[in-house]
Amino acid sequence: MRFILIIFCSLLLLNSCGIYRPTDARVVSPNADERVKKNIEEGRGFTLGGALKKGETNFLFASSNPMWRASLEKLTFVPLNVVDYSGGVIITDWYSDNTENEIKITVRFLSNEIRADALKVIIHKKNCKSFNNCTITEINNSTNSEIRLAILKKAAEIEKNDLALKKEKIGEYRIKSDEPGAR
Repeated sequence: MRFILIIFCSLLLLNSCGIYRPTDARVVSPNADERVKKNIEEGRGFTLGGALKKGETNFLFASSNPMWRASLEKLTFVPLNVVDYSGGVIITDWYSDNTENEIKITVRFLSNEIRADALKVIIHKKNCKSFNNCTITEINNSTNSEIRLAILKKAAEIEKNDLALKKEKIGEYRIKSDEPGAR
């Protein structure tokens, strides 16, 4: 009796799965890639957003952000300690130009746009009288503004060059108008 009950329950549960349905090759493509694409378009599947495809990249990342690239280029004279694109911060290591004072530069990104208020440059100065006797102070002088301005200028230059390359690659943009007489 138990055996018959188990078989009956199994058949009842498996019945909703649609055990076998023949498909017409004229309606359903025999190509697996086409079927996957169609199922994803219809919302019957999932995709990893092309993360596993090779060669095709269409994303915003550090290499496509002019502010980020300009900051890294302008800070090449000093060793970097923390470079966190997702956190929007670059922190250099302590740097000394053969004096007893060392400096550390922190660049915080407040926006991806090239604007005067898009980033904040903080400079810390470490003055050591002996090995364990050091004081660290924040410097607020024209050097902060000079570094920020140099980064902004370089970012504007990089963005201009990127736009020129993109324009050269894809051509002029033309806006179509629905108005009569517009070309």
